Amino acid sequence: MSTVATSRPVTPTGSTPRRRTALDWRIRFGVLSLIWGFSFLLIKVGTAGYAPFHVTLGRLVFGTAVLAVAMAVKRERLPRGARTWGHLAVAAFFLNALPFSLFAYSELTIPSTLAGICNATSPLWGMALSLVALSEDRPTRRRVAGLGIGFLGVLTVLGAWQGFHGLDATGTAMALLASLSYPIGWIYVRRTLAGSSHSHLSMTGAQLLLATAQLAFVTPLFTTLPSHFPVVPLLAIAALGALGTGLAVLLQYGLVAEVGPTTAQMVTYFIPVIATAAGVAILGESLTWSTPVGAAIVLAGAALTQARARR
Repeated sequence: MSTVATSRPVTPTGSTPRRRTALDWRIRFGVLSLIWGFSFLLIKVGTAGYAPFHVTLGRLVFGTAVLAVAMAVKRERLPRGARTWGHLAVAAFFLNALPFSLFAYSELTIPSTLAGICNATSPLWGMALSLVALSEDRPTRRRVAGLGIGFLGVLTVLGAWQGFHGLDATGTAMALLASLSYPIGWIYVRRTLAGSSHSHLSMTGAQLLLATAQLAFVTPLFTTLPSHFPVVPLLAIAALGALGTGLAVLLQYGLVAEVGPTTAQMVTYFIPVIATAAGVAILGESLTWSTPVGAAIVLAGAALTQARARR
């Protein structure tokens, strides 16, 4: 999940020639939106039966397995070089291990609908950070206005005028930190790995492998092995990994290659809508007027932050 990222483990390696596939890109765009939108519901179901670290580790294992199969089919090899692997380890932490774990822990105490909306703040965090970290990203009135509008939307979602009544502060903070982690990882990747000669698939496969190793090391330190294995939460974790992390990455790369990153990143604006609908319709989560209104304001602000000055 990400802003081309929620979700998502991507390492830009230069321009990719556009290509077409048999399935129309609009259908793949819709499928990707659904997959990432339902990811928050799957996290909620997974944490109902397993510890958050177990959910994240399982997600990464299944996601890495999908990319491993794709690499085998395309006869791709993992990248070489200690420097590349070192940078990928940092990217794996900020783009996968940390945000995936934070979202899993946050959904112990907040609805999946709120987690999905918090995820939509990634473009806002990214714009704020890029103004400091990336000299080529110059502020414009429109983008600064978008930043202000977006965070006004966050306050609306959280019900700031009510003193955040009934809101779990810790869970919400975790979800917002998870959303902040994505642009930190993206900026790091952009400064260290952009222009790499390795393929997107190879780099992302290595990134997910490293994130899996990180969680495999951390999980035993904070949790114990499950005493039983409830089937429905386990299936949710498998779907979260295989679809929400593995297949989604492959769909995303295909979209970027065919229609470009600007169109592909529009999936970000559908994720909270689908996450909210799924949480309310399937999980029976409550919804007040401030949630959809605030989400719409957040998305409007995020759209403005992505606008580029006309030349």
